[in-house]
Amino acid sequence: MANLDVIDLGGQKVGSIELAEEVFGPSQANEALLWEAVKHYRAALRQGTAATKNKKLVSGAGKKLWKQKGTGRARVGSIRSPLWRHGGTVHGPQPRSYDYAFPRKKVLGALRAALAAKLADGKLTVVESLELNEPKSKLYRAALDKLEAKRTTLLVESGQALSEKLYLGSRNLKNVELVLTTEVHPYDLLRYERAIFSRSAIEKLQESLKKTVSKRRLAAAQTQPEVA
Repeated sequence: MANLDVIDLGGQKVGSIELAEEVFGPSQANEALLWEAVKHYRAALRQGTAATKNKKLVSGAGKKLWKQKGTGRARVGSIRSPLWRHGGTVHGPQPRSYDYAFPRKKVLGALRAALAAKLADGKLTVVESLELNEPKSKLYRAALDKLEAKRTTLLVESGQALSEKLYLGSRNLKNVELVLTTEVHPYDLLRYERAIFSRSAIEKLQESLKKTVSKRRLAAAQTQPEVA
């Protein structure tokens, strides 16, 4: 697999990093898996708070309106009947969760596919470090402009927690989201136009994703002929 340039926040090349074929290679492309991962992610975001009142919940007395026989009118047991105006709703929506089980291997496979797509589109950037001397939004905005990240941008950092400088400097930037490597989801990579990783973040993520590639898929990728 080809190497990718590593630059600083000023846009100058400071090194390179070798990308693993089993993570960033064209063989990882899988649109169907990406669609599944995005569908699952968006389903889990749904609030599921829509609710209607049934016959038990609507207001109204429970008294029988008139006697069963002898009036010449239809039989009615309650004013809260679904057949009546202001009556209960039958089979209406009730609060529920739209989340469902989704295999972790599929999420990781979709993550590899999203990374490969970002690299193929030239929208993946690796910087030596995302840290600046001062936690100012103006400085981070200028740095992102130099990296040609003028629209939507996903910043990915490694570690257990975000540094205070990085968090304070990027939190007010419009269309910019900062996440850790453990929080990256395929939906994020597809949603944002450009993804910017720190060197340590891309190395850590690549190493963990390499371990999840099945041996059968890895063998198939190695035997696949190169396209001229």
